[in-house]
Amino acid sequence: LETTTATIWKTLSPFWGEEYNVHLPPSFHTMSLHVMDEDSLSRDDVIGKVSISKEALTAKPQGLDGWLNLTEIDPDEEVQGEIHLQISLLGDGDIPCKLRCRVLEARDLAKKDRNGASDPFVRVRYNGKSHESVVKKSCYPRWNESFEFELDETLADSLLSVEVWDWDLVSKNDFLGKVLFNINRLQSAQQEEGWFRLGPDKPKHSQGTLGSLRLQLRLRDETVLLSSHYQPLTELLRQSVGTHLNGNRPDLIMLIDETTTSENRQEVANNLVKLFLGQGLIKEFLDVLFKLELEKTTEPNTIFRSNSLASKSMESFLKVAGMQYLHRLLGPIINRIFEEKKYVELDPNKVELKEAGCTGLHRLHTEADVIQQSSSLLQSYLSELLTAILQSASYCPLLLCQAFQQLYHRVQARFPDPEYRFIAVTSFLCLRFISPAIMSPKLFHLRDKHADARTSRTLLLLAKAVQTIGNLDTLVCCSKEPWMVPLQPTIQQGIAQLKDFIIRLVSCHDSEDLGIQTRMSLQCGTMEKEGFLFLHKTKDKCMPMTSPFKKYYVTLSKDTLSYSRTQHSKKRSFISLPKIRAVEKVEEKCFGSANVMQIISGEDFCQQETLYLDCKSVNELNQWLSALRKACSHNTNTMSSYHPGIYKADRWSCCHQKEKTDPGCDKTRHGVTLQEWYDPLDPDLEAQLIYRHLSSLFTFSSLLYSNHGSWFLYLISRICFCLTDPKVDGVTRLFEILQDLQDTHAAVEEKERLKNKNVFLELQT
Repeated sequence: LETTTATIWKTLSPFWGEEYNVHLPPSFHTMSLHVMDEDSLSRDDVIGKVSISKEALTAKPQGLDGWLNLTEIDPDEEVQGEIHLQISLLGDGDIPCKLRCRVLEARDLAKKDRNGASDPFVRVRYNGKSHESVVKKSCYPRWNESFEFELDETLADSLLSVEVWDWDLVSKNDFLGKVLFNINRLQSAQQEEGWFRLGPDKPKHSQGTLGSLRLQLRLRDETVLLSSHYQPLTELLRQSVGTHLNGNRPDLIMLIDETTTSENRQEVANNLVKLFLGQGLIKEFLDVLFKLELEKTTEPNTIFRSNSLASKSMESFLKVAGMQYLHRLLGPIINRIFEEKKYVELDPNKVELKEAGCTGLHRLHTEADVIQQSSSLLQSYLSELLTAILQSASYCPLLLCQAFQQLYHRVQARFPDPEYRFIAVTSFLCLRFISPAIMSPKLFHLRDKHADARTSRTLLLLAKAVQTIGNLDTLVCCSKEPWMVPLQPTIQQGIAQLKDFIIRLVSCHDSEDLGIQTRMSLQCGTMEKEGFLFLHKTKDKCMPMTSPFKKYYVTLSKDTLSYSRTQHSKKRSFISLPKIRAVEKVEEKCFGSANVMQIISGEDFCQQETLYLDCKSVNELNQWLSALRKACSHNTNTMSSYHPGIYKADRWSCCHQKEKTDPGCDKTRHGVTLQEWYDPLDPDLEAQLIYRHLSSLFTFSSLLYSNHGSWFLYLISRICFCLTDPKVDGVTRLFEILQDLQDTHAAVEEKERLKNKNVFLELQT
C-alpha cells in the first residue's frame, strides 16, 4: 500500500502537516518514505528516503517523534518480494555429503524495467561455486529447478547464498534481493522449505546530507477478541452513564476523566465517542461530561476552553457525526476561494504591492487600494459563510442539534447569564470545528491538496473573522489587531446572526419533519463512496488488444457496488458485496497504468468474474481499495491468492501459467487499508482500546506502589470514590473484568477464535 502527500511548491523547507492511519498485516517488516521532486514534463526525481523497520517501531511503544536524515536511493537496497525454496542435505545414512537447493518460485519482485516488469533469474552460490537458473519474463516467476553442491565439512561458517537478479541485454543486471542460509544450522533439520523474504545487499553509507524529515510514528499491535469478551466492560460503561440518568454519580466515567493525561486524552476521547455512538448513548455520555466539567468550572469566561475530556470528546463527536454537515456548509465557499485565488491582505505591514498586480494601464495598486479591495472580498466571503450557517439549521444532523441543546441548557442552569450559554456552543461550533476547517481544509477532507501561500492567507483571515464572531466580542479583536476594524460591521452583524442560528439549533424536537435530517444524519456502520471511474468487465474472455476501459459512474453502498454510464441513469449493473472474493491491484504493464485495481466476484471459482477499475491517481486507487476491503471485511468466501496480471494470449501475464483456473501467484491483502473519516464504527476495536487504557492505568499504579505507596493509595482512593455502587463493589468488578480480558488475551492462540488482528500505523509528516 502506498499513498502520496500534497506537493509543496518552490521550497526546500516544506511543511505537510498530514496524518495517516494505516491498517497493516502483522507480517509487515519495513515502512519507507520517499521524498520526491515533482516534475510536470518528465518523471519525478527522488530526493531521498527514510526507512523504519518494524523492530525499531516496536522498540518504542510510545511512538517515534523527531528528525530523521534522508539517505540516497541505493538500487541494491530497493528490494521486495519473497522466494519459495527447499534446502536439503543428501547422503548415505546419517552422514550428508551433498547440498541441494530447489528453487520453486518467487512473487512480488521489484519492477526494474521501464515497462513495469523484470526479467528475473536466480544465482545460487556455495563454497566458491555458483549455478544460475533460466531467465523468466515475470515478477512472479516459476523456475522449479534444482542445484546440487558437494558439501564441505571443513568450512567453519558454511553459507548458501540465493540471489535474484534482473537480466538486462544492454546494461548491467539489476539486483532484486537475496537470502542467506547457515548450512551448519541445517544439519539437525536436514531439510527446510518455505517462503523467504528477499533482503538487500550490504547497505552503503551515503556521504553528505540530503536533508531530514520530521515524523511522528507509532505502531500499535492490537488483537481484537470476539464481541462477547467485551460485553462486561461495555455494560459497565453503559451502567456508569445510566446511573447519571438516575441522579447518581457516573462512577467509571469519573474514573476515566480523573486519570487521563494530556498525552492520551484525545485518543481516549475518540474511543469513548465511537463506542457510545455504537451503543446509541452518545447524547447521555456527552451530557455526563458536560455536567462533570461544569461542576469544576468557577470562572464562566473559561468555559470549555481547556483541553479536558469533555472538550476533546465533543470535538471528536463533531468530526465523526458532523463531517457531512461541515462539507455541505463550507464546501461552496472554500471552493470559491481556491478557484478565485485573489490576493487578500488587511495588515499594512504585510501588504506586497507586486502580489496585488495592476489596476489597469500598468498602474500598480496603492496600499490603500489593496486594503480596500481585500476588505470588500473578505466581507463578501464572510457574508456568504454567515448566510450558509443560518440556512444550515434546516439540515444540521439531529444528533448534533440534540448535543448542543443539552450543552445550552446545562450551561444555562450553571451560569444564568444568557451570554455564557451562547459562548459554550460557539466555543465548539466555531472555535473547534468551523474555524480549523477553514484554515486547513485538506485536514477536514474539504480539498485534496493544501492551499498555496496566497490562498492560505485568505483562509487565515476568514478564520480569524469566524473566531471573533465565535468569541462574541469585537472589541478585544480590534484592540489586538486594529487592521481588522474594516470587518467590524460585518462581524457585529454576524454575532447577531449566529445567536439567532443557535436559538434555532437548540430548539429542535424529535417530532419535527426530519426528511432532510435523515439524509444528513450519521450513518453508523455504512460505507458510501462514489465517483466516475474507467471500467472493464471480463467473464471467461481474453483481454482485447485495444483499450477496454469505458467511463462509468461507480457507487459503493452498504450492500452493493453499482455502476452506470451516467450518475442518474436508471440502468445500472450491480455486484453484491458478499460475493466479492478479492480486491487487489493490477500490474502496471497490463494496461500501461499503475492505478488499476481488480474486483474478483462470484459464487465459486468456476463462475468467477473480474471487474477492472482505472483510477486517476494512486491516492484515489488506495481510497477505493480501502473502502471496498472494509465493506467486504466479513465476507467468508475470500481468496487467499490471486493473479496480479491479466489472462491474455492463453496465459497469465504475471506468472505465465496457461490455465485460466490455475491458482494465483501472489497472496491477497484483505486487511491492508487506510483509515478514513467515513469508516463504519467498530465497537469491538474501541472496547479493546479502552480496555488497554484501563489496563495500563492499573499496571502503572502497581509500579507506583512499588516505589511510592502513597501515590498508589491516592489512585485507589480516587477509584473507590468514583466507583460507589452500593449493590456491587465497583472496584472489584472493574478489576475482575480487566483480569478476565487479560487472561483471555493470554490464552487465545487458535486462529479461529480471533475476530481479526490489526496493526495500526499512525503517521504524521
